[in-house]
Amino acid sequence: MWLTTESDPGALSARAVAQRLVGDGRSGHLVWNPRTGETVQLLPATAPAGGELTAGSPDRACEGRVCVVIRVIGWSHVPFTDAPLHELTPILRWLDSWEIPRRWPAGAPPAVLPVRRSRAQEERLWARGGHFGLSQVPGAQVAAPGAISPHRVLAPTDPPPDRARSLASPEPPALSAIEHTANGERHYASAASG
Repeated sequence: MWLTTESDPGALSARAVAQRLVGDGRSGHLVWNPRTGETVQLLPATAPAGGELTAGSPDRACEGRVCVVIRVIGWSHVPFTDAPLHELTPILRWLDSWEIPRRWPAGAPPAVLPVRRSRAQEERLWARGGHFGLSQVPGAQVAAPGAISPHRVLAPTDPPPDRARSLASPEPPALSAIEHTANGERHYASAASG
């Protein structure tokens, strides 16, 4: 789920926005500055960004296997897809690893808050899974991320990785043997005293 921070990507770093969000008691999974490519992860994909999508019940951020909230540094009235999208491919690969389909079921997000579809239509689209703008989340009352191009977001120059290859487990790193004391306790390294 993509939304804009309503701030200047030329003036703020992803780190600064992430710190502000944390200070304000807000969250999201990623904060991304498309101008610089800087990305900060605030939450693991398995943790919901509760209360960040819709007010009241149901909390849409807590639905589905994963509901990833990506805060893009930019404005809803200036589509971030009209400029270069630095380091978008690693974000999409991360989303691919969570098997989030590269589709935008609700179509392109509108420039302004849309006339709502029927509740049943909204629910059907939301249930399909994939990518959405915050303005397309059932019950949301905001225009963010604005009239962005789903094609530009979902089809960067790199194709999605081969699913069979991405699911293969890499070899675990070699670990050193655990040392034990004479009485069988684990030996822990300690700081040198001086």
